Amino acid sequence: MTAPDRDPDSLYTYSYELPEELIAKEPPERRDGARLMVLDREQKTIEHRTIRDLPDLLRRGDRLVLNDTRVVPARIVGERSATGGKWEGLFLRRLYGGDWEIIGQTRGRLTPGETITLKSIHRPDETPPLNVQLVERGNDGVWITSAESDLDAFELLDRYGTVPLPPYMQRKVADDSDWSRYQTTFAQTPGSVAAPTAGLHFTPELLAECDARGITNSRVTLHVGIGTFRPVAVDKLSEHDMHSEWCILPETTADELNQTRESGSRVIGVGTTSVRTLESVAARGPLTAWQGETNLFIRPPYEFRAIDCLLTNFHLPKSTLFVLVCALAGTDFVHEAYRQAIAHRYRFFSYGDAMLIL
Repeated sequence: MTAPDRDPDSLYTYSYELPEELIAKEPPERRDGARLMVLDREQKTIEHRTIRDLPDLLRRGDRLVLNDTRVVPARIVGERSATGGKWEGLFLRRLYGGDWEIIGQTRGRLTPGETITLKSIHRPDETPPLNVQLVERGNDGVWITSAESDLDAFELLDRYGTVPLPPYMQRKVADDSDWSRYQTTFAQTPGSVAAPTAGLHFTPELLAECDARGITNSRVTLHVGIGTFRPVAVDKLSEHDMHSEWCILPETTADELNQTRESGSRVIGVGTTSVRTLESVAARGPLTAWQGETNLFIRPPYEFRAIDCLLTNFHLPKSTLFVLVCALAGTDFVHEAYRQAIAHRYRFFSYGDAMLIL
């Protein structure tokens, strides 16, 4: 497809061919060992650096915005108490009152009142089974459920679940490295079913080096939901029903970002989740403390109000994340960057390399 033919509303505008061997299925040896492609939107230049060069690429006064969500061991398995049939699913979120939202798959049709008996994935011989009752069926196969335990949902998931890896990693059960590496070093607030992957590159030492250079950081929270695994199922982006995710912009962070902007310095979103959080609030007016569900779909053309630059990984073709990157850097420029990334054998997706858009 030539550049003049690109329809910003067509899903196929955001497609590209990726060799299978460039998909990163394992983390790099070092968190800060990733390569970094640097895109200058004004000069339309592309430079090849490393994540450890980040302090040299940013300016004193710049502020990084990190998503401090923590990935929970949300993948769970068990059996239907009524039939003994196998069941596997994903914890989505904890509701007020302690109920869970889950989604799963099994043979046959589940019914309200039925019980799923969960079994511990990593410690089956040490952990007694846990009964979870199906209370009410919602949309898209989501169930409201009630666990027969007084323990908190996240404590139970630590006992029964495992880290929910993306399908392209081609393993259902996380190994030891995944438990530590599919989590940012600054993760704090539990609730995600997938990692905010741009943040995976940061070590405490890299953040300290940035801070020493006058490049500060602030925190937001966005809990990555099941929508991150679901492909866009329509040909026109305007017809896509964007998934909702819970996000929080703390008052302290809002104040810090406003001060950064007032000083003439730049706000750098670390990952599309940080961008989505900030832009969701900015769409309502000035940046102030806020929390709630966002279904903001950032797609061309879009006027960014809250961020100036973006650090992000390389995303799946025809994904809403790839679309967001095109909205910021320009569709043709992003396609050229991805073409070069493939030619230079960059590693793609969650455990892959990164891109800095300036």
